Amino acid sequence: MRIWIDLANSPHVPFFRSLANELTKRDHEIVVTARDFAETVGLAEAAGLAAQVIGAHGGGKLSGKAGNLVQRALALARWARGQELDLAVSHNSYSQILAARALSLRTVTLMDYEHQPANHLAFRMASRIIVPRAFPETAITRFGASAAKVWRYDGIKEDVYLANFNADPEFEKTLCELGIRASDVLVTLRPPASEALYHRFENALFDQLLERLSTIPSVKAILLPRNDSQRKSYSIRYGSNLSLPAAPLDGANLIALSDLVVSAGGTMNREAAALGVPAASIYLGEWAAVDEQLVNEGRLRRICNSEDVRALPIQKKPIAKARRAMQVAASVADLILEP
Repeated sequence: MRIWIDLANSPHVPFFRSLANELTKRDHEIVVTARDFAETVGLAEAAGLAAQVIGAHGGGKLSGKAGNLVQRALALARWARGQELDLAVSHNSYSQILAARALSLRTVTLMDYEHQPANHLAFRMASRIIVPRAFPETAITRFGASAAKVWRYDGIKEDVYLANFNADPEFEKTLCELGIRASDVLVTLRPPASEALYHRFENALFDQLLERLSTIPSVKAILLPRNDSQRKSYSIRYGSNLSLPAAPLDGANLIALSDLVVSAGGTMNREAAALGVPAASIYLGEWAAVDEQLVNEGRLRRICNSEDVRALPIQKKPIAKARRAMQVAASVADLILEP
């Protein structure tokens, strides 16, 4: 088959890089498109995914998002005509799903967050929906999907690309260039996705955490901003122990060498959990069932208030115990390809 993968956001790149490898091993041809948003295009290039860049982000306003979704869907449909595609696959790329529907192309979408409002669109229009086992059945029904087109896998999506991960020892040189030594307590931070539909509120706890970290001499913090406005804001507000890298860093290697990962989103925390690195979520929205599962497993800590910020251990990590769920990538590929 000729399979079309669309990358709509940065976390999609390592996920679909691994799945593309799995699918090509089975003699399928992969073609890739990407949205010019966050680090998606740069990461795709670094991963060796020859993506056709189509469309960009619609901004923070709902009206802009809706218009951009339709415009990008039209552009994707124009590109896809004549490509002789057999299957469209994405992690809830709404524009791809619309484009594929217009072209009568079979569509598979993967998703792991049951509180995303736009699931109403994706789940109704996709031919098949693939979710983790922990994804609630009630959410499937609420978003208008029939049980017959929902397929489940054991594990989390981060297992797909991190189960067999081995850190690159050369990455320590990159950290040295940022002024980070092996003796430092390295904290990797990701601020709230303030422009996302699922996170439309302020998060004062994240700023409280930054204030605390700025007072601990042994800490070196790397903050990965989601946009230019966050970069400008955080770069002028906090102390010299906070670094905002100018170029994208290899996320898995950065997390593997971190002593603590704190994010106001989901993916990076789950990556840390998959690699056995201490992780804390400072996300104030509705939690995903997969994150609740990781809390129950002792792989993720929840920060809900100022006391939680003060109580968060800031120290060198113990020996990491990665999940090593080696079967998940092959299982997900099986579900994508199942007739």
